Amino acid sequence: MRAATRTAATRFTTAAAAVTAVLALSACGALQEASDTAASVADTASAIQVCTDALAQAGAAVDTTSPEQAVDQAHTAADNLGDLAARAADTTVDEAITALATTLREVTVDDVVVRPAQWLELKAQQVATLTSACAS
Repeated sequence: MRAATRTAATRFTTAAAAVTAVLALSACGALQEASDTAASVADTASAIQVCTDALAQAGAAVDTTSPEQAVDQAHTAADNLGDLAARAADTTVDEAITALATTLREVTVDDVVVRPAQWLELKAQQVATLTSACAS
C-alpha cells in the first residue's frame, strides 16, 4: 500500500507541477498582453499630451501692441514646438508640428507689421493641419 501511496503522491505532484507550469505560462501571456495594452495606452496618452502642448503653443496669444515682442513670443513657441516634435511618435503629427515651428521661427517684424493677415492665415492653416493630425 505504501508503494501505491507513493505512486499516487508522485502522480499528484507531477500533475500539480504541470498545472502550475501551465498556469504560470498563461499568466506570463496575460502579463505580456497587459503590458502591451499598458504600453499602447501610455503611447496614446503621450501623443495626446504632445498634441495638447503643441496646440497650446500654437494658440498662445501674441503681444499685438509690440511687433518685436510678438516675434520673440513666436520664436519661443517655435523652440518649444521643436522639442515637442522630437517627442511625437506619429510622423504626421511630427511633420505638422515641425511645419508650424518653422513658420513661427521664420516670422519677422515685417510679417507682423506689413503682412499680418498673410502670416496669420498661414499659421491658422498649419494649426488646422496639426489639429487634423492630432485627431487621426
